[in-house]
Amino acid sequence: MAKKKTNTQNKKKQVNTDNVIGLHSEVTAQPITETLETNYMPYAMSTNVSRAFPEIDGFKPSHRKLLYTMYKMGLLKGDRQKSANIVGQTMKLNPHGDAAIYETMVRLATGNEALLAPFVESKGNFGKYYSGDLSYAASRYTEAKLSPICAEIFKDIDKDPVDFIDSYDGAMKEPRLLPTTFPNILVSANKGIGVAMASDICGFNLNEVCTATMHFLENPDCDLLEYMPMPDFSTGGEIIYRREEMERIIETGLGSFQIRSRWRWIPAERIIEVYEIPYTTKTDVIIDRIVKLSKEGKVREIADIRDETDLSGLRIAIDLKRGVDPEKLMAKLYRITTLQDSFSCNFNVLVDGYPRVMGVRQILHEWVVWRVQSTRRRVNFDLGKKSERLHLLHGLEAILLDIDKAIAIIRGTKLEAEVVPNLMRGFDIDETQAEFVAELKLRNINEEYILNRTKDIAKLEGEIAELEEILSSEENIKKVISDELAAVNKKYVMPRRTGRIEPSDVIEVSLEPEVEEYPVTIMLSREGYLKKMTDRVLRKAAELKYKDGDEPFIEFPSANTHELLVFTNKSQVYKCKVAAFEDTKSAQLGSYLATDLEMDPDESVIWVIDPENYKADALFIFENGRAVRVALAGYVTKTNRKRLKNAIYGGSKLLYAQVLKEDRDIALVSSDYRLMNFNTSLLKTKTTTNTQGVQAFTAKKGRVITTVSTTEEVLGAGVSAEKFTAQSLPCAGALMKDDDMPSLFD
Repeated sequence: MAKKKTNTQNKKKQVNTDNVIGLHSEVTAQPITETLETNYMPYAMSTNVSRAFPEIDGFKPSHRKLLYTMYKMGLLKGDRQKSANIVGQTMKLNPHGDAAIYETMVRLATGNEALLAPFVESKGNFGKYYSGDLSYAASRYTEAKLSPICAEIFKDIDKDPVDFIDSYDGAMKEPRLLPTTFPNILVSANKGIGVAMASDICGFNLNEVCTATMHFLENPDCDLLEYMPMPDFSTGGEIIYRREEMERIIETGLGSFQIRSRWRWIPAERIIEVYEIPYTTKTDVIIDRIVKLSKEGKVREIADIRDETDLSGLRIAIDLKRGVDPEKLMAKLYRITTLQDSFSCNFNVLVDGYPRVMGVRQILHEWVVWRVQSTRRRVNFDLGKKSERLHLLHGLEAILLDIDKAIAIIRGTKLEAEVVPNLMRGFDIDETQAEFVAELKLRNINEEYILNRTKDIAKLEGEIAELEEILSSEENIKKVISDELAAVNKKYVMPRRTGRIEPSDVIEVSLEPEVEEYPVTIMLSREGYLKKMTDRVLRKAAELKYKDGDEPFIEFPSANTHELLVFTNKSQVYKCKVAAFEDTKSAQLGSYLATDLEMDPDESVIWVIDPENYKADALFIFENGRAVRVALAGYVTKTNRKRLKNAIYGGSKLLYAQVLKEDRDIALVSSDYRLMNFNTSLLKTKTTTNTQGVQAFTAKKGRVITTVSTTEEVLGAGVSAEKFTAQSLPCAGALMKDDDMPSLFD
């Protein structure tokens, strides 16, 4: 029975599997491009448009919802309220949670110091933008209201300057944009990371932006750098000013520039006080970096570093050791820490709902186009209201001719619904005017009241004429915008915080550690072990140690501050500093170059020379009889490259290399015991390092070079070398006789 039950279960499982297979068989294939277009692209655009990037008014949706909620709460002129209450009210427009809303408020607050023109006037601990350690307090402890400059953000918002849209739940209306009277998009720094694109907008000084915009309204081709020469940041600092960089940002919205900290030297305390830092970094990042460099031994001049930032402002205190030059130390710290940093601009702004990367000039153009439209709507609103008021006053003026008649008409009308039609017929006025007259209070139906009201007719007619004049041309509307910018400039004076420094005033220092200079002797063994011997060790050393089977190969004088060129059998040259090798004791084998220079597995050292200042030439002799004279300047590199490929002739084995400070005689001995002596003046200097040079010793019948030396060393002192000396190249030399053979050929 148990077995039967198991079979039944298996059968049921099979049926279920068939059903699953049937479901899967109904799935239809869809091209990945179609999937991305229908599923991913709407999400991506929603993220970029609804969250990440600012629009032409300079605000992201989260900023706009918060500020508008505070405006509706009466916080432009009223007293501060608890931040928690403001956050709660904002959630009616912003569904992304209280934490996100409060973080938005913190960034806009005066206490956080993230913006040049903060929009939220704060009370309590809102943290500091330039510090990762000084975090903000919870919303229940802080208070806030709108800053005075928000009067320019919401100016005439009730006069239909912008569109209003439904909130996310349809319960409220909110502005799609805020009618800013100045180009806030260029004043408030903004950073956004969207899907497949990003935005990074630096802030500019409010007064400079307003001035530049006024000149732009007059002449769109004006030199904007004359009025707003460079960005301005709430954290101060100094911009290393290069006009070509700023011109690129003005015209394209892309580019980068360097900004550095400001500091002062306090000699009495031997302290460097950093009081302004780049907008792109934070105090804790700087301090952690310097501490790490100190532990690694790369910055030895600092005794202590502290973050002394408090209510009075930013302060990083750096205690120096005795004898340290503060100017040179700061120049060094600028190079290796974010005390000097780069700001990369990417002015990606939403225009009509689509992201566009624009330069400052294009942004001003789009802002002016939008502001002209906004101003026209506002003026039209005023014109409509004043025209409506004038129309009513004309109706009131009509009853001035016979107030008793108006009273009689009202008293003599039996039905309430007939009052307005009877007044229309009695005074030849329209329904709107008659309705206005009918609604007058009994106490106001007197000649004095009516005369006082009708006095406004002439004034309204003048105002209406002015509004119609403004609407008659776009230039007149631009004049209104310019006047508003001038008013902002006068009312909100904001001194520039970020200074300017010329590139010529920047102190350049080398990051290379200071190297002690002293003479050394370089020794290379046959198997590639390098010894760096000081004179003291050489004098005391009775015998130098070598690996079994190894022996001395090359020896030459050098200095601890020099470089070495290491040639290998792969036609490569490795550049290394003498100081990088430790001084070798007599009992040590030395440094194995193949390992220390990270050579390829089948690569080996064949020669080492000291190029000193790279101003001389190098002589290379190859086994096939070729001689090469190369300018050492060809081995100079601008970057810190350690390996040069194809840096020497690779057609034959290198037998000899020597730095030529002056011409000299060289003797070559062949495998068939021929000797050829020549002067290096016969060789022309080549600039290409891998040149094959010239054939110095005639190659014939398998002849190769076996020895490179001098004639005296080969033949011995006192033997004439005249018959072996070459007058031109190539040369076959002369066969050495038995009595010419030195002991090494015996």
